[in-house]
Amino acid sequence: MTQALIDLQIACDNKNLPNKPDLARWVQAVLDAHEDTGHEVTIRVVTPEESQQLNHQYRGKEKPTNVLSFPFESPPDLALPLLGDLIVCADVVAQEAVEQHKALQDHWAHMIIHGCLHLLGYDHIADEEAEEMESLEIELLASLNIKDPYYLD
Repeated sequence: MTQALIDLQIACDNKNLPNKPDLARWVQAVLDAHEDTGHEVTIRVVTPEESQQLNHQYRGKEKPTNVLSFPFESPPDLALPLLGDLIVCADVVAQEAVEQHKALQDHWAHMIIHGCLHLLGYDHIADEEAEEMESLEIELLASLNIKDPYYLD
């Protein structure tokens, strides 16, 4: 089993953030379910302004978002253990947790797992892809004793 390595960058003033061991545990859950993947992930926690700027630049959307994923593309013939970068907007994650009546830590876990699955090539544009990705998220979160994030009380 390959151990997850996290490069954590905090670029906001939020105080109620998950710690590095929790982030690594959530990334590890994804790695454990996928063989032969990179194991180094940069997680940058940002302000809504930075999130909106990146969301506009890379997705053409004029608002901050919860998580953006940037997979590492290794040059041919060069095997590096890098999985990619996650950009997480702490304010958006916190706001969503309140709106969706979820524990903040559980929603963070969901967003990190969701982002890591994007790094591995999963998507949710088509219904079939969304179903596969959501099922995997539910399974991985359950392995961490976190309830189904798509189930509404």
